Amino acid sequence: MVNLPDTLCHLNGATLPLRDAKISVLDRGFIFGDGIYEVVPVYGRRLFRFDEHMQRMQRGLSKVRIPNPHDRNGWLQLVREIVAAQPAEDQLVYIEVTRGVAPRDHVMPEGITPTVFAMTNAMKPPSAEQRHQGVACVTARDFRWERGDIKSVSLLGNVLARQMSADHGAAETIMFRDGWLTEASGSNVWVVHEGALLGPPKSEHVLDGIRVDLFAELCEEVGIAYNLRPIAEADVHAADEVLLSSATKEVLPVTRLDGEPVGHGALRGKPGPVYGRLYEAYQRAKAEQAI
Repeated sequence: MVNLPDTLCHLNGATLPLRDAKISVLDRGFIFGDGIYEVVPVYGRRLFRFDEHMQRMQRGLSKVRIPNPHDRNGWLQLVREIVAAQPAEDQLVYIEVTRGVAPRDHVMPEGITPTVFAMTNAMKPPSAEQRHQGVACVTARDFRWERGDIKSVSLLGNVLARQMSADHGAAETIMFRDGWLTEASGSNVWVVHEGALLGPPKSEHVLDGIRVDLFAELCEEVGIAYNLRPIAEADVHAADEVLLSSATKEVLPVTRLDGEPVGHGALRGKPGPVYGRLYEAYQRAKAEQAI
């Protein structure tokens, strides 16, 4: 049996030790994966891009027709309370809202109360070695469901994809749908071509990562060309640089892809200059934008 931590969490209005938190077996999040989640990074106990995370959660709740149980200030108070109860300065806050408890039926029931759960863990950022040397990734066909834009708790496809990379000692699985880049199992994916940062366009197949708009801001700040457009699988393998982004990774260089070095010339298999400039800009944004 896994020993669960005794750190405090939030469940349906109560603050209690995580090991004591319980939900009904008829909760639709448990039965159907019928819910939405968010992960908010915390630096020095300050929330990074909190409003952007809340806006994305609202979009997801609206798409699956779950009423938002809190307004922005309600969520802010809730999150700050559990952040204050965690000893770590840098944290990751996990928020989950499910449709609630009802007899098992595929049809969305009306008039039930959403289940609200939130917990926080110490941030586990990439190691200094990973930043210095980059990480390895593998590629796969994107076999997940069509609505990648919804940050659903139904993550079995992502779990299977991530396990594929774990089985090969790699950091991520980068996926392609019909030959076009979508995303990785738990990250957005970027390529660098002739000094420009390129990402897949926003669509139902790709999660609208918080770093997508952030990178647009950072690229403008440091003078890197930025564009979202369809990216063919061949272009990923031929890229000057390949990058991952997520709440935990921030921005991280991929230096080996399917066993082959990424990049060209002297920088082949090494983190590139666009990564370095983005990483430095990201650190400045953390200091300036966290609330």
